[in-house]
Amino acid sequence: MLIDKKVSNFLDGLASNSPTPGGGSVAALTGALGAALISMVGNLTIGKKKYEDVEEDIKKIIGSSEKLRYELSQLIEEDVKVFNNFMATYKMPRETEDEKKMRTEKIQEALIEAAKIPLRVAYKCLDIMILSQEAAEKGNINVISDAGVAVLMAEAALESAILNVKINLRKIKDEKIRTELSSSIKELLLKENGQKEEVLEIVESKMQIIFESG
Repeated sequence: MLIDKKVSNFLDGLASNSPTPGGGSVAALTGALGAALISMVGNLTIGKKKYEDVEEDIKKIIGSSEKLRYELSQLIEEDVKVFNNFMATYKMPRETEDEKKMRTEKIQEALIEAAKIPLRVAYKCLDIMILSQEAAEKGNINVISDAGVAVLMAEAALESAILNVKINLRKIKDEKIRTELSSSIKELLLKENGQKEEVLEIVESKMQIIFESG
């Protein structure tokens, strides 16, 4: 599995002339990195006397971020699988009318699946952005910048995943599916709006406290 490879091997594969792994896997990986950073902030907060009043909250944050990290790690591989399946449909025979019809149907099915995976990634990245705010509010101030990096990673992953939905969306013929996917994109962008700025504002204010305290 891709997630089990060394970072250097993953990057070599990414830079090669192979279409997988590609942008979809990178989006899922980037989201997983954001989730891992939230876990790190949490793990560097629990057990500290200064933060004992929020320890239970922090434990819940870690539970959520670790779940998201695992799910996004799985979606790295899922993205490759659906893309490979999509490419395989183009190799299906098309000599007879029945074969052409079957091929067209399978291509459309594969396109829909190829759009749904990055959409799942995007929703999970929105969850990470929201979670990063709580981590910034309650986490150890000494690693507050990592909560900021987490929201930036999640935003980049969300936007990247949406691009992968859009490129497949244009080729899908089912108007109902197209409408549903388009509505989901609008919903994501609406909920995402301003989230990064809120987290970074908290991060910047707490960094200022560190600076002023010497």
